[in-house]
Amino acid sequence: MARIFCALAWFAFSASAFPAGLSFAGVPLTPGATVRVSVPLSELEKSYVTEGGNPVPSYTVATLAVPRGFDPNKTWPVLVVFSSSDHQFPSWYDMMGWYRATALAQGWVLLTGDGPKPAPRLDSTGWRAGHALAALDALNRSFPGSVKWPVVCAGQSGGAKRATYLAPLLAARGYHVAGIFLEGMNEERITESYRRFKPGRDFLRTPIFLSSGVRDMIATLDQQNAVENSMRRTGFENIRHTTFPGGHQVSPTELQKALRWFRKGS
Repeated sequence: MARIFCALAWFAFSASAFPAGLSFAGVPLTPGATVRVSVPLSELEKSYVTEGGNPVPSYTVATLAVPRGFDPNKTWPVLVVFSSSDHQFPSWYDMMGWYRATALAQGWVLLTGDGPKPAPRLDSTGWRAGHALAALDALNRSFPGSVKWPVVCAGQSGGAKRATYLAPLLAARGYHVAGIFLEGMNEERITESYRRFKPGRDFLRTPIFLSSGVRDMIATLDQQNAVENSMRRTGFENIRHTTFPGGHQVSPTELQKALRWFRKGS
């Protein structure tokens, strides 16, 4: 119910009055508000989204939420959210339901990139990568200083797998990846991605926050412990693994702990 309420709340935020002078991809933006905008894909991003035989869409749907007091001349941490493929929810839906309220209260910018409807032939890693990069490109064009802002990838369940797989790509593309937040992850993906995209050995020091619900029957605690152990064998050394008395869900308290930890490190 909370996720549905937050998704509906976007319309109220996006319909609010905007002051002149602040905009995202040409659309007026109010501090504390959320906007969704159609943004173009570069040729490289188009090549990514075609993975699995997907046709190239004409645009990416970029969703941006900024905290009250947002001033693009200052440095802001950016939470890039990825959703799971299981229910075909776009990443912005997870952003609104799981992350938005907690992250904004902590002074974070939130960003997602999604393809337009209908759903792609294959919700591939390339599809997610192309749209996430297009959203980041739009952020950087709108606020040039954001190129240097710290970026944290976040996901729950299948979205956690996406976050771990795409974080090394973002780092290899020059983004300052300051952390990865993972909840309900039952399969380790970052080792494969680290070896594929080669972001450099410094990436092994990236803070990784694993959040596990002790009653999670989809990603059991044993499975999530195995994920942590696999990451450590690869060489990731800055891992914080916590538990909470819940199931397969994002805990606002755990997310708050993670965001504070990332911010201290960045």
